[in-house]
Amino acid sequence: MITIRQLRYFEALATTLHFGRAAEMVHVSQPALSTQIMELERHLGVKLIERTRGSTLLTAKGAELLAHARAVLSSVDRLEQAARQNSGTLEGLLRLGIIPTVAPYLVPQVVPYLRRMHPLIELELKEAVTDRLAADLAEGRIDAMIVALPIEADNFIDIHLFTDRFFMAMAENDSDVLLSPLTETQVDLERLLLLEEGHCLRDQALAVCKAANRRSLINFGATSMATLLQMVSHDMGMTLIPEMAVETETGRNHLRIVPFAEPQPAREIGLVWRRSNPRRADMEALAHAIIASRREPSKPLSRDGGTARVRPIAPQDTAARLS
Repeated sequence: MITIRQLRYFEALATTLHFGRAAEMVHVSQPALSTQIMELERHLGVKLIERTRGSTLLTAKGAELLAHARAVLSSVDRLEQAARQNSGTLEGLLRLGIIPTVAPYLVPQVVPYLRRMHPLIELELKEAVTDRLAADLAEGRIDAMIVALPIEADNFIDIHLFTDRFFMAMAENDSDVLLSPLTETQVDLERLLLLEEGHCLRDQALAVCKAANRRSLINFGATSMATLLQMVSHDMGMTLIPEMAVETETGRNHLRIVPFAEPQPAREIGLVWRRSNPRRADMEALAHAIIASRREPSKPLSRDGGTARVRPIAPQDTAARLS
């Protein structure tokens, strides 16, 4: 008989293509995971995994059956959520994805607010780029995501949360003289630093600066906003910084922040969830909570006060363990 455990192990192995990392993801030993995978293959009568000395690959049949396995697991997750969910809103497990250029600045505001106002929520946080979060949302691995709008998908619903204006960040001792307010034509593309491919803020920066000649850009893609602004503070270039990051980043980096001329470029941040998700009331309540939390002063996250639990979804994802 096929078990839910076997399907979860198979999904973890298909995601990581590595027996050791898959075992860590589902919190079992590698031999235990391998045994269950072989049992699943024996029951189905097909090889799901191609094992070689240097790699682990899905077979053609394994890739085909993976979609069915994920559909079953998604249905089981919805069943468990329905069983846990009480009559109140924002109670029980809610898995939330956030893009990296929002998470460090929004989480310290939202989590204390949720702890205080919705103490029965159990929040799982995942930080990843938009494309990965959208795939996780579509396949049921997260319940909602906070990303830059618009998101073009018929199976998603979104609520606008706030507008986040862009500024130009440069080193305090930068010898360049930029007029304030700044126009897009004044940006020196040869000094513009960007996040690596896959980050929506990279595309937004290129659009704001009208960077048609991308060969002029510095050939370096930072993996995080923190890395990018460290480089800027050491006078290695300049970059766009969202308004929500200004207070935090100017507090730990020597930066000069230059505003753009009207109409100021900005991004729209929204909460997105699956149209088929039955928890619309929870999603709307979460959106209202996020909006309300931004009206309050930021507070550092601590490990006491409140019973709401916040934890990462999987150990390989970039996330903080907060409880």
